[in-house]
Amino acid sequence: MLCQIKPNAQIFRKCSFIHQFSKCCSKSLHRPLLCRIFGTAHMRDVLMLAAKNIHKRYGAVEVLKGVDIQVEKGEIVSIVGPSGSGKSTLLHIIGTLDKPDSGEVFLYSSNITHLHGNRLSEFRNTHIGFVFQFHHLLPEFSAVENVCIPGWLHKKNKSTVRQRAIELLKLLGLDQRLDNKPSQLSGGEQQRVAVARALINSPDIVFADEPTGNLDTANAKELHQLFFDLRKKFNQTFLIVTHNEELAQLSDRKLTMKDGRIM
Repeated sequence: MLCQIKPNAQIFRKCSFIHQFSKCCSKSLHRPLLCRIFGTAHMRDVLMLAAKNIHKRYGAVEVLKGVDIQVEKGEIVSIVGPSGSGKSTLLHIIGTLDKPDSGEVFLYSSNITHLHGNRLSEFRNTHIGFVFQFHHLLPEFSAVENVCIPGWLHKKNKSTVRQRAIELLKLLGLDQRLDNKPSQLSGGEQQRVAVARALINSPDIVFADEPTGNLDTANAKELHQLFFDLRKKFNQTFLIVTHNEELAQLSDRKLTMKDGRIM
């Protein structure tokens, strides 16, 4: 089994998403003391994420024009808006996958805008999970192996990571699909594996970029309900970019972007 093999960097470079995790260093960054003071019953009142005056330009096109956003612990927040309004760019910047031209991003009291290299990679792998429109599962690996990858890159015990991956997949209704390759899974099942992968390191926040964009209506509704179930069980925080207005209405808050600004 793959769990008995040292991760191979050449394999991980096959997928641009997985490569975001590939420069982890051994020393972990610790969460601020604030996380230890508040129990999960009260964390909804704790400001987790704050982005201030975010600007981003690609050539002559100004994509983000001074965006501010705040997300509390345990919230599910959706961002909607037309294509080209800057939704995904904003998500990538506050998720540390891209850098703003100006502005700052804070996770709790940590200014993450100025992190670079190994420190940024470790922070991302420790505190942030991602779910994208395309699941980015590695086709030669099973469902449980795909879920394990961020945990292995985080230098965690392989058997511990595998056990948590199995628990997450069972929780998401995939207990009969643990050893299936992505090609043997339906679209909805593939995306649930991607959700489990996002949760494997117990992140503070999960960023989801059009997570239901490739799903039919029934599977899309199931996935959004799954986010609420995970919030209830883990007090998990989600920030979701979506074109689906109906599903966005289910969130705690809906933010609308237009022409690089939150309206």
